[in-house]
Amino acid sequence: MYSYTQEVASQLNGLLMKNYDAEKGYQTAAENVNSDVLTSLFERKAEERKKFGNELKKEIRMFGQMPQDNGSNLGTIHRAWMDTKAFFSLDNDKSILEEAIRGEKAAINEYNEVIDSKEHLPETTAKMLRSHRNTILDDTILIKKLEEIK
Repeated sequence: MYSYTQEVASQLNGLLMKNYDAEKGYQTAAENVNSDVLTSLFERKAEERKKFGNELKKEIRMFGQMPQDNGSNLGTIHRAWMDTKAFFSLDNDKSILEEAIRGEKAAINEYNEVIDSKEHLPETTAKMLRSHRNTILDDTILIKKLEEIK
């Protein structure tokens, strides 16, 4: 059986924090868009990120590590920026979609960094991370299409 190093635990906790931030960010987005379709999408994305967070916490605990318990200060600042931008934007939905795309691209890159890191991940962990990343990638394509329509 593989044992987690402090580096791997730190990387997984980093992803966990990003998922906390994304969950809260999508909740904020759902509250600020005008379209019922986008509200539904962002609520689904918030639930999805909550699920990812729970899976990451379980994985971290399975190997005797302690998961972080809340999001980052940067995530709080970003959500405040989204609220401000939405308040002053003439095309609120479009600007929020743009922020969602930017956040999803960052998440994909962060997942790729952990998946491709030098640290050897157990296959179950790597499989879970690839599944999260692929779901985020698929949703990024959907969000880009919605942005083009707006």
